[in-house]
Amino acid sequence: MDDKLMLMIPGPTPVPEKALLRLGRHPIGHRSGDFSKVMAEVTENLKWLHQTQNDVLVLAASGTGAMEAGIINFLSAGDRVLVGCNGKFGDRWADVAKAYNLNVTTIEAEWGKPLDPEQFRQALEADANKEIKAVILTHSETSTGVLNDLETINRHVKAHGEALIIVDAVTSLGACNVPIDEWGLDVVASGSQKGYMIPPGLAFVSVSEKAWNAYKTSNLPRYYLDLGFYRKSAAKDTTPFTPPVNLFFALQATLQMMKAEGLDNIFARHDRLKRATREAVKALGLPLFGSDNCASSAVTAVAPVSVEAEKVRSMMKSKFDIALAGGQDHLKGKIFRIGHLGFVSDRDVVCAIGALEATLQALNADVTPGAGVTAAGRVLNAG
Repeated sequence: MDDKLMLMIPGPTPVPEKALLRLGRHPIGHRSGDFSKVMAEVTENLKWLHQTQNDVLVLAASGTGAMEAGIINFLSAGDRVLVGCNGKFGDRWADVAKAYNLNVTTIEAEWGKPLDPEQFRQALEADANKEIKAVILTHSETSTGVLNDLETINRHVKAHGEALIIVDAVTSLGACNVPIDEWGLDVVASGSQKGYMIPPGLAFVSVSEKAWNAYKTSNLPRYYLDLGFYRKSAAKDTTPFTPPVNLFFALQATLQMMKAEGLDNIFARHDRLKRATREAVKALGLPLFGSDNCASSAVTAVAPVSVEAEKVRSMMKSKFDIALAGGQDHLKGKIFRIGHLGFVSDRDVVCAIGALEATLQALNADVTPGAGVTAAGRVLNAG
């Protein structure tokens, strides 16, 4: 049946009807007063979502563009940086930093395991000459479903005094608590196709005053991603370059929806869906990739043994029209990932788990009938 695809991947995520209808509106001039009104409301609500009074700047880019902007606007060639690497995206930020001739030291953990905050503490305390200019890390590592301990790592950065903290919050912003001002986070990047519940195309960067001070001396090359342009324009409720106007319409709608739901309820919903998914997967006899104590609220990674991961994904798509994500790099074919991020409800998780159970049965896996849905229901009914 056409048009029944169900996205259960960590991005792009499902888009609510209100946002889809806004996408279908006629565009307006991006230098018009009407667009400035949209921009003003969006900016105010982005600060609410980010829990900050800092600038929250909007780029026409992906999350990678936001992170690259976060790196190149506040650092200079030769600066020493620590980069946390325990998945695809941590590795990517190390590559970006090296591309701009930064002096990169990586702090690594095995994929599927969280970064060790103690290693950051030791490296930062050993930096007596304050040569480390930034710590760069991924909060929710999308490739593995692991949530890193940003709060503790950030405390060690703050104790250092000099270094900025630059955070990939692409799959954590809008899914779990990221209190930017309370924690004093300097640069936080995210993307529209995740917790924001709209299609890809917009990226967001929150910038602290400490980071803006570093901007004054940064010498890395930039133009389109020069955040100074965006700051000046945002102060006038406009953008420095042509924006995807209709994505702003959609974002206006989803931010209104998020405010109506409330931050605490948003975080509780994502936590509930995470726990329901993980308990269901366990009940189906499938090993989880990563432990419960570092599980992301956005995505659950599964490492099947009795069935092939790609066969599960293929049958879920062909038989039930449900899209699951695969593994990346050396995990390709070894894991599949279930997204439960953004515009996802209890019903969606129950449906996906039921389809997964039927898929496992079709692949001759040893499954207790009803075990997955029963386990998910137990969590969902408990609230």
